[in-house]
Amino acid sequence: MRSTVLAGTAVVLALTLAACAGSGGGSGASDAANAPSDPDKVSGTITVLTNRTDQVQDGTLKGYAARFKKVYPHVTVKFQGLTDYEGDVKIRLNSKSYGDVLSIPNSVPLKQYPNFFAPLGTSGDLSKTYDFTDRATVGGKVYGIANIGTANGFVYNKAVWKQAGVTDWPTTPQEFLDALKAIKAKTKATPYYTNYHDGWPLTNWGNALGSPSCDPAANDRLAATKEPWASGQDLHTVDSLLYDIVHGELAEADPTTTNWENSKKLLGTGQVGAMWLGSWAVVQMRAAAKDAGKNPDDIGFMPFPTQKDGHFCSVVRPDYQYAVSAHSKNKDAARAWLDWYINKSGDAQAALSISSVKGTPLPGPLKPFEAAGVKFVHLANDRTAQVDEIDKASEVGLNAQDYPQRIVDTARGSAGGSLDSVFDDLNKRWSQAQGTLG
Repeated sequence: MRSTVLAGTAVVLALTLAACAGSGGGSGASDAANAPSDPDKVSGTITVLTNRTDQVQDGTLKGYAARFKKVYPHVTVKFQGLTDYEGDVKIRLNSKSYGDVLSIPNSVPLKQYPNFFAPLGTSGDLSKTYDFTDRATVGGKVYGIANIGTANGFVYNKAVWKQAGVTDWPTTPQEFLDALKAIKAKTKATPYYTNYHDGWPLTNWGNALGSPSCDPAANDRLAATKEPWASGQDLHTVDSLLYDIVHGELAEADPTTTNWENSKKLLGTGQVGAMWLGSWAVVQMRAAAKDAGKNPDDIGFMPFPTQKDGHFCSVVRPDYQYAVSAHSKNKDAARAWLDWYINKSGDAQAALSISSVKGTPLPGPLKPFEAAGVKFVHLANDRTAQVDEIDKASEVGLNAQDYPQRIVDTARGSAGGSLDSVFDDLNKRWSQAQGTLG
């Protein structure tokens, strides 16, 4: 597992070197700050890189492009769906060929955004219209705009939980584990599904940071916290639950054989009880249930099983933020697509997700959160760059799949050590990185 982490770090280092060598746009790159005012004057063919391979395959994106072309008749939009989006785009960023519009990979540190992406406008202007712009702002300029925001929680099959005798949301990690044990004892469903093999779904566990403490500064505090995995810290609570689920044999028997696409059917048909994901996943699980002749309304969404001052907290984060490549030769066309997609396509509403456009009503799956008084937490972004630096120097990889996979491997006995030894190692590396960076 350690060697895998180092391999991921090497890719990030390669990106850094490439940026320093000038493969990125740098401060001299032309911007895409002004949305074209006259569609007839915008032309060109653009390539959009996307992780939504399902929307490529089912024709959804093709349909969006056809509607877009009615507004911008001289622009042609092509899509490249990437199954291993993070891995493929990290490699492409070492060149100048990474499409015209793309979702910013999680592995790119915030301070490097100007090396690869064209500025879209000032934070002061764009923050009036969109949420989450602070997450892609460098030097007062915004380099990415999210289409949707996602609340974080467990997508679950309500019918399975009801069969197990659990109808209320668990309020503590132990109550959640007890619920999974009841599912295992009283139903034929696998209580929890890790999606270990594809890896990227596991990275969502890091998005629980801020839920146990209900603290908007939870991420910023990592910059000064010497031991983020000490008892009582959010990461200790979150990672302990993942470990206990797997260690207690409440997940699939062999995590190495999981499959993301199949997991939708498994949860939708009641063969799996729950998965920790973003609210964006609800519509996909409901679609899988409907396709299998099951009731899509059986698919629900619940918050992380902790409460602060009597209420649950769910961290709301931007999903992938869309950017225009600094090397695009058709920045006007690229910006036109980006703006139309976020504001006019209706994709956020179709996905039952939180639109980044301010003032948009909450989607249906989050109405129960609203009714239950769940507090939505927007994490501050003041020290994200520092946290990124510490994370890279420590080789922990808070946003990488290797880190939660290590928790799972330790829990199932395929990696040596215990949860305490893993936490001790993580704390040591984090504090040493802080010391090295001063």
